[in-house]
Order: sequence, then C-alpha cells, then structure tokens
Amino acid sequence: MASSTATPTRPALGRPALTPRRTRWSSLPQMRWAATASALFVLGVLAQLADTPAPLWWALYLGCYAAGGWEPGLAGLRALRDKTLDVDLLMVVAAIGAAAIGQVFDGALLIVIFATSGALEALATARTEDSVRGLLDLTPDTATVLTADGEQTVAAAELAVGALVLVRPGDRIAADGTVIGGASEVDQATVTGESLPVGKAAGDDVFAGTLNGTGVLRVRVRRRAEDSVVARIAGLVEEAGRTSAKAQLFIEKIEQRYSVAMVTATLAVFLVPLAFGASLQSALLRSMTFMIVASPCAVVLATMPPLLAAIATAARHGVLVKSAVVMEQLGGTTRVVVDKTGTLTRGVPELAAVTVLDPTITEDEALRVAAAAEYASEHPLATAIVRAARGRGLSLPKAEDFAALPGRGVSALVDGTRIRVSSPAASDPATGAVAELRARGGTAVVVHREQTPVAVFGITDQVRPEAAAAVAALTAATGATPVVLTGDNPVTAAALARQVGIGEVRAELLPADKVTVIRELEAAGARVTMVGDGINDAPALAAAHVGIALGGAGSDLALQTADVVIVRDDLTAIPAVIALARRAHRVVVANLVLAGGFIAVLVTWDLVGHLPLPLGVAGHEGSTVLVGLNGLRLLRSKAWPR
Repeated sequence: MASSTATPTRPALGRPALTPRRTRWSSLPQMRWAATASALFVLGVLAQLADTPAPLWWALYLGCYAAGGWEPGLAGLRALRDKTLDVDLLMVVAAIGAAAIGQVFDGALLIVIFATSGALEALATARTEDSVRGLLDLTPDTATVLTADGEQTVAAAELAVGALVLVRPGDRIAADGTVIGGASEVDQATVTGESLPVGKAAGDDVFAGTLNGTGVLRVRVRRRAEDSVVARIAGLVEEAGRTSAKAQLFIEKIEQRYSVAMVTATLAVFLVPLAFGASLQSALLRSMTFMIVASPCAVVLATMPPLLAAIATAARHGVLVKSAVVMEQLGGTTRVVVDKTGTLTRGVPELAAVTVLDPTITEDEALRVAAAAEYASEHPLATAIVRAARGRGLSLPKAEDFAALPGRGVSALVDGTRIRVSSPAASDPATGAVAELRARGGTAVVVHREQTPVAVFGITDQVRPEAAAAVAALTAATGATPVVLTGDNPVTAAALARQVGIGEVRAELLPADKVTVIRELEAAGARVTMVGDGINDAPALAAAHVGIALGGAGSDLALQTADVVIVRDDLTAIPAVIALARRAHRVVVANLVLAGGFIAVLVTWDLVGHLPLPLGVAGHEGSTVLVGLNGLRLLRSKAWPR
C-alpha cells in the first residue's frame, strides 16, 4: 500500500478517464420517427420525379404523414379533449388540408420539417440533461469502509454519514466527505471545473465522483449518497425542466388565446374569399398556408431551450442553478450583497503581521517560541500561529508545563523560559502596537517572555485570493460595488472591504438585520443577489431576488435556501454566471424577435399577396429550427465567460 504521506505526481492524474454519456439521436423516439418520415418523404419525391404511378408516391407521402404526424396529432387530440387548442394539432390539420386539395407534397414537407424541429428540441433537452446527469456515472458503485475488523466493501449508496472510507491511488471518491488522514492530489474537474488537481490533506473536503491521485486518503463521510453534490444535480435538472421562466409562462398564457384567434382568422381567410367568388381550392390553400405561417411554434420554443442550455453550461463549470426562473432572474441583477466571513474570507485565521517590541529578539524567534507554547492548544488563533511557524520552516522546541488560560490564552515553559501568549489587557504596555494592528482590521495577540511583552501578532481571516477580482467583475457587471453584510465589528469589516475594493459596509448585523438591508435596497429599485454561506445568511438568501450559496463552505440550511450553489467556492463564478444569464436573456430576446419577424412577414405576404405553401412551410418551420439552434449555442464551452 502506498504511504499516506506520499507526494502525488501530476502525470498520474491528467483529465478524468470517464466521460459523461451522451444520448444517441437514435435512442430518442422523436428522432427515429422524424428520420422515418424524412426517408419516406425522400422516397416519395424520387418516385414522383421518376414518374412512377401516382398511388405509389401518394402512399409514400401518406406514410410520411403517419410517421411524422401521429405523435403530435395524438398529443393535440388529448389537449383538445381537455378543451385546449394545441399548436401541434393545428400543424397536422394544415398538412391534412394540403393533402385534401391535392398538395400532398407540400403537406408532407410540413410534416417532415415540423417533426424534425420537434426532434431537435428533444435532442437538445436530452443533451442538456446529459451534460449534468452524466456526473452521476462518475460515482463508483462500491467503497472500501474501514471498520474495527478491517476493510469491508459496501455499496456506495449504502454509505452512512460518519463512515470511514479508504480511497486508494487512482480510485474515485465514493461520497462527499472530509479527509481525516493521508495526503494526495484530487482531480475535481468533473464537479468543480478546476483545470488542475487540488492538494488534499487532513481537514480538507472532497466530493463524490472526483479522482484521487497517487496518495492514500481516509475520508469521513459527511453526506449520504442521495445528498452528495453530484446526486443533487440530477434533481436540479429535473426541477429546471419542470419550471418555466416567467417569459415562458407568459407565452403559455397567451398561446391558447393566440391559437383560438388564429383558427378564427384562418376560417375568415377561407370564407371571405369564397364569399367573393374565389375557388374552393385557392381559398383552402390560402387558409392552410395562413394557419401554418401564423402558428407560434418558434415563439413558444424561444425561451426554455436557451435557459436550460445555460443551466447545463453553468453546471459543467461548478455552478448549480436550480431552475430556469432563477437563470432568468440572475440576468436582472443590479446589486450584489456579500457576506464577509466564510464568503469573502475563508473563515480561517492567518498570521498577517509581527511587531517586535524587544530589540533582543527577532520575528522568527518570537514566532518560534509562541508556536511552541501554542502547539498543544486547539484554539483557531493557536492553529494560525503554529501554521505560520511551520510555513517559515522554523523548528519548534518542546514546551513543558502547558496551561490554558480560559478567555486569555496559553502559558508554557519553552527552553526553560515562561512564555505566555494571550489577548492584550488594557494595562498592557503594548497597547500602541495593539491599536495599530486593530486599526488594520486584525486581531491582536501579545507574546510575553516571563512578564515582559516581546512581540504583538496581528491575525486576520484569510481573504479568498479571487475576492478582489470577483468584486471588480461584479462592479463592472452591475454598475455598483457590492455591499458587505457582516456581524463582525465595523473596523475589521471595513479593513477587509478596502482590501477587496468594496466601499460600503454594514457591520454588527444580526440575521434579521441583513434581511432589512436587502429589503431596503429592493425598495430603492435594486434587484439584489445575496451571496452567503452560513446559517445566519439563510434568511437573507431567501429574501433576496436571487440567493447564492458557496457549496463547500456553506451550511446545509444555506444550500437548501439558496437559488444557486457555487460548488467550488470560487467567487469569480458569480460574475461569470450572471454574465451567462444575461447572454441567455439576449438569446431569448433574439429568438422572440426572429420568430415574431418571420410570422409577421409570412402572414402579411399571405394576406396581401400569394405565398406559395412550400415557401410558407419552409419559412415557418425554418424559423423554428433556427430558434432551437440559436438556443443550443449556449451549450458550448465558449458560452461560459472567462
């Protein structure tokens, strides 16, 4: 077995070996029926051009009708039974009408194009789901659990929270969990989109389905299989598919009225010319052409495909958008509100400054003896001091007579000298250095040798390295700098905000106060997106126009409440997904303009001139295909803003 402390090598990882499955076009019944209809249509055309007996090519065309029209026709009849008028039924009726007046070729062409556009929509939906659901295939079927009796292989779906799992080199991790032993590099690209493997050691979180490198990890399971990040994705896609965006709901509301109006207008286009002496065939042909070109198929398909494609693209880059409604709302963001601790920062303290008070001691010496004294302490500030000493490569002497001072700090004998590391007292002679560090937003810790203060450490929360870039991008995207909301003190909050480029800070807030701030901003006309991670952020996440939670650092309540989850805790993904949402909105608008323009031109042409039925069919169904293909562009990797 490889050592758990072995240093992983990059070549062993590479890109994931397992590729998410893609739905074959032939597996979709819509594609098979469309292909059958197209083949029968082509055979009919060839038979007609070859001057074969009319019954032969008529039979081929009618076979095309049956193959491509039975499904939408049946769906339309079911809708009619429920007293609603379906656009699919209108298309089938128009095709039958064309055949009734001898234009069987034109009707068959309508069926082929209509069936093809429906099949493309089904394929686009399936590929959208594949992009996200394929992640489920990355989770292994079994896991090796460490028990008191040794190792036991169990089904990954049966892993209980708290179970200890052994992950060998090259294995895929079976559950979301926390590393409690070992070290390795893990390729998380399948879940978070990170291009490089990430080092993992004790205390780090790992995701189900990610690929371990050359080290051995012992992982404590913290989520059941059905609650893991990859398992949630499937539910989010299904939810997104069931949820219509506001524009789509609006279209669904007007579709019924529009269809009734279209049928009424079609009857008028048929009856009025007859009343003025037109022939039955010409009147029927004009009315059938009108029904085809006036149908709002492309308008109905203009909204959901782009939004669902955008959701799939975001998911591939580690951003889970819970519905099409949310994707639409994200694009309208005008102000971003950000929690401080755990969001702009990592929530992990680090040593930021050392001020030496005694000229007989150096920074490294002060840090060395302080870390030795703090070594046995479990306090987060002690951990930061020890980590900083190790980071400088300092060798820590053994401390003796360790004592914790509740509410104050620690004391220990280091190299025979009493070292005390504590929070500053009001009478401490180091108050000047303490005040300076606090003014910079740090927490001050004083190091005493015997009774004399020799150094002051400034400890701050670790700012996420991408925070400043994310703030700049959000400011550029919304035209306003984000607002920091925090329960921390104003001095510390303001110092952090200045560091990342934010000028507006609301500090010392309780959870209810954060909700009040958001409501004030929304009352002023802003469409607020709230970014947070903790339980105390959940009310604000729910109150905001859109709530975004950090998936790794976020509490379960925050993840449940939020509309969007950033899986890899990368703040730069927030402006990226907002930009993607705005692009999706532009695609929807372009689709609506394209579809509406085609309808307006073709209807006008048919009413004031003579629009040939084949041209009307090609124009109407062609616009539907164009709308679908335009939405599919958001599935490309280039659609994600860099």
